[in-house]
Amino acid sequence: MSLRRAIAAVALLGGAVAAYLTTVHYAHTSPICSTGGCEQVQHSSYATLGGVPVALLGLVAYLVVLATAAVRGAGAATIGAAVAIGGAAFSGYLLWAQLARIHAICQWCVGNDAIVAVLAALCIVRLLREP
Repeated sequence: MSLRRAIAAVALLGGAVAAYLTTVHYAHTSPICSTGGCEQVQHSSYATLGGVPVALLGLVAYLVVLATAAVRGAGAATIGAAVAIGGAAFSGYLLWAQLARIHAICQWCVGNDAIVAVLAALCIVRLLREP
């Protein structure tokens, strides 16, 4: 599998998680959760940024990275890497918030953290290799 295809596949997976959490937010329902902390995390003040659900921001970010994976060149690689690295950094902050402030763990959020970390690593490799 080519690097750009791998990036696209991981971005689609992350987008699916973000789309699910966005849907849960706007439907005012609780996410399916085995950890018991998902609802608490999803209803915390950390779940929105300026009134926008962070899941929706994540969905947009995944779609941007997906779009950059469809385009060859250093410009697309740079944009994809910047968005993915920013997403990974923000996910790290939100993981800290779950552990230190909310005192609850959302399995969907932790799954997203893993996905965005892999995506950022792939995008960095692409950035280093792209002509």
